[in-house]
Amino acid sequence: MPPKDLSSAAALKLRKAQEASQAMKEHEAERQAVRAKTERLRAERLAREAANPPATKKKR
Repeated sequence: MPPKDLSSAAALKLRKAQEASQAMKEHEAERQAVRAKTERLRAERLAREAANPPATKKKR
């Protein structure tokens, strides 16, 4: 349903822009959290592998 006047259309456009901006901020924060978690887990895995290197297959 189209807005009844220009002021409500402008208000709707402004609200959508604000919601989009907020969604982008939330998406970026989530992306950074995932990246930090991945880096932490990678560091833990590398440290664990350095302490106990995986067994290698013996050649015949």
